[in-house]
Amino acid sequence: MDRGLRPRGAPEAGAVSARLTVWAPGGFPEVRPGDDLARLVGDALAADGAASGDPLAEGDVVVVTSKIVSKAEGRVVRAADREQAITDETVRVVATRARPDGQPPLRIVENRLGLVMAAAGVDASNTPDGTVLLLPEDPDASARALRAALRARLGLDRLGVVVTDTAGRTWRDGLTDIAIGAAGVDVVDDLRGGVDAHGRPLSVTVTAVVDEVAAASELVRGKAEGRPVAVVRGLARHVRAGEGPEADGPGARSLVRPSADDLFREGSAEAYARGVADGARTDPAR
Repeated sequence: MDRGLRPRGAPEAGAVSARLTVWAPGGFPEVRPGDDLARLVGDALAADGAASGDPLAEGDVVVVTSKIVSKAEGRVVRAADREQAITDETVRVVATRARPDGQPPLRIVENRLGLVMAAAGVDASNTPDGTVLLLPEDPDASARALRAALRARLGLDRLGVVVTDTAGRTWRDGLTDIAIGAAGVDVVDDLRGGVDAHGRPLSVTVTAVVDEVAAASELVRGKAEGRPVAVVRGLARHVRAGEGPEADGPGARSLVRPSADDLFREGSAEAYARGVADGARTDPAR
């Protein structure tokens, strides 16, 4: 049964079509601190498979939102002031912009996970009054634990797990989901050293596989549909079998670029102000 997105690119003449299928089971319960997330996810996938006649299969990737991982792990904290929670999770301020109507300023920061995002990933939506939701303490570890539990329950050898969160992007309007945790999936597809369709050498192409999986899953999960889990099928070539560190892979943390190597490590206004200040300190005429 085809339940999702369609092929990427045109197939060669006479070849089997490339196909990516993505779906999100419904009926997922509200997650609370201390819940057994692997059981809840496993129950939802089993019920969906029984209803559709299409259970989880070897090579599938299970995608879960960081929100349900954080809730299960007790990352709901009391915070009368969300701004203080953002400050507590901030390692480095990248950019700050004033907002109208007396709202607190927008802060783009690097958080404890090395991720650069608005508000350090601190979420005040769909949480009880007076609380905020922090990102999982170690999303890769969360993905590894969920993968191990689902493999054992479902009897699958080749299975991937991706933990996602929503982020903006430099120079682009709109939000998309990215992978902040991953296990059992090739994080990147390194095409360097190969050739393109015209035989030209590829020297810089490294595709962020887990980010593309995260973005595809969000199209069927939605933001307010009560579907925090999705399945992506058709990427078995990127899904690993077995258990242990080699099978789990390097995790999504390996995608985080060190700030020292980041060409956009500051906002434009901040970089300009720093340049002016540096010039004033070094120009003897000033």
